[in-house]
Amino acid sequence: MSLVKIKTALGLGIPNLIRVFLYQLGLKTGLNKAKAIKSDIESGEFFTSYNGALVNYEANLQWINKHTYFGIEKVNSSIPNWHKNNLNGELAPSDRPWYLIGDFNNQLGDIKGVWEASRFDWVIGFAQQAVSGDKGGVDKVNTWLADWIEKNPTYNGVNWKCGQEASIRVMHLALASLLLQQTQNTTPALLSLIKAHLKRISPTIMYAVAQDNNHGTSEAAALYIGGSWLVLNGDEDGVKWQKQGLKWLENRSTKLIETDGSFSQYSTTYHRVMLDTYSLVEVWRQKHKLADFSERLYTKLKAATNWLFYFTDVKTGDTPNLGANDGARLIPLTGTDYRDFRPSVQLASVLFFNKIAYEGEGEFNVPLEWLALKTPTQSFFNKTPVDFVDGGYTFLTASNAALYFNYPKFKFRPSQCDALHVDFWLNGQNVFRDGGTFSYNAGQKYIDYYSGVKSHNTIEFDSHDQMPRLSRFLLGDWLKTTSKKPLEISGDKQQVAAGYKDRFGCEHIRDISLQPNLLTITDRITGFKQKAILRYRLTPANWKLVRNTLVSELCRISFSADTSIKRIELITGFESRYYYQESEIPVLEIEVNKSGTLTTEVQF
Repeated sequence: MSLVKIKTALGLGIPNLIRVFLYQLGLKTGLNKAKAIKSDIESGEFFTSYNGALVNYEANLQWINKHTYFGIEKVNSSIPNWHKNNLNGELAPSDRPWYLIGDFNNQLGDIKGVWEASRFDWVIGFAQQAVSGDKGGVDKVNTWLADWIEKNPTYNGVNWKCGQEASIRVMHLALASLLLQQTQNTTPALLSLIKAHLKRISPTIMYAVAQDNNHGTSEAAALYIGGSWLVLNGDEDGVKWQKQGLKWLENRSTKLIETDGSFSQYSTTYHRVMLDTYSLVEVWRQKHKLADFSERLYTKLKAATNWLFYFTDVKTGDTPNLGANDGARLIPLTGTDYRDFRPSVQLASVLFFNKIAYEGEGEFNVPLEWLALKTPTQSFFNKTPVDFVDGGYTFLTASNAALYFNYPKFKFRPSQCDALHVDFWLNGQNVFRDGGTFSYNAGQKYIDYYSGVKSHNTIEFDSHDQMPRLSRFLLGDWLKTTSKKPLEISGDKQQVAAGYKDRFGCEHIRDISLQPNLLTITDRITGFKQKAILRYRLTPANWKLVRNTLVSELCRISFSADTSIKRIELITGFESRYYYQESEIPVLEIEVNKSGTLTTEVQF
């Protein structure tokens, strides 16, 4: 094994390596209970007619006479084919035990295209219909659930393969049950369905924990919610799952959420998944008057809420397309765009701060209405410049501008080569943009492009990435910040700087200064052999490049260097703001062949 792999393995953590080894050994030998579990789903209705007060709140219509995959709606009122990959039309195996199905199948393509419909987002919309007075909503939930169970016999097929996918189903069924006021008079059929899922999740949660990501938080939440749900209905089998879930909810918040609120996955989308998960757990706890979580957990969730508040644009709800983006949105109580993060921030703010993040009327309040949560009168303060030093992010702001700066502080495995990336926003428009992800299994060229340095606003040295890719989800030689100037605020000027040196000895130090109407980025680069390329990935606009100046209706960008610029060119690149979708964007490239300092000035 190479030194790089050894160092990376140590970075992942010996306990996590042992967990994965025991999981794989357990499945191979049959010692893991997951191979022996059996469950029968009782016949009958899963939900009964809604008898509560009718409401007139705005419902999520994304699955009403439509199918919605990764934020894209298609007119279709039929029951989905649960085994069809909606990204390419291929069919997944449905007749084999889940543990005999491989993680990746080139013919099937991206398995997320199969899983999406079986996350049960639709039960939320149908339940909202029922609570709004449409009795057909409950009938539709029952019909679709019956079909899903018929086509997905317990523990067979890809829809039982992932513990997190099973967990998301539990959480969505619980949310629908809350809306329909049927959490304490739940039907035997639904309870048996929940129990079958908990049996699947519990024996393999150590594998989820070993990932140090949202898998562990999701599965802990499902066990806590599902276990307590069974107990509420007189099934004491739920006690052990509730305790198991509680243990890992506490553990995961302590380990994976930094003191400054940064989450282990270095991704705005996964941060939302994690925060939504804890928000749903807290709603469930409050509604059923279960014991409070620890103060330590609430402290971490306050910090995580504050982090996402800072990364969410107030006007649009959009965020930097930071880190991996798998298209997930856990609490689909609104029909807002997938990239509108405000409903999640507002909900978490109310639950963990007893404050609102956004004042006035707006769809960001819809989850509060559906969950019958009282709207506080106190609101957050305005955003001010801040350095999230645990996660490695700086936020700068000046009147109509906002800037996010990443520097490498990788306590957990990074997923993208985005060291010293800047994400620049003007009037709610993302001017300098991150590429996103596109897909986890569409081919190596997509993985390399979207997770590589080419998809970020930083420097590429000698055509190599900042960190080598060891596998689909693993980079090696994790970068470290080798120089750092703390955030300084002097009058109306904000400054920060950070730098790193990679495995080839290439060094990049980036100084950033933001003032009203002026952003200055200074890049000092040394150690490369042939070339360095500075890249800015731009919002689509009518950009005009005249010598060393780029102009549009948004801003004017000037470039200079104390070394000869070999090439300055506006080319076509790609971005993926929604999973499995990509579009062209303009990309400015500046190439130099010798060490020196490059200066970018943005006037706005």
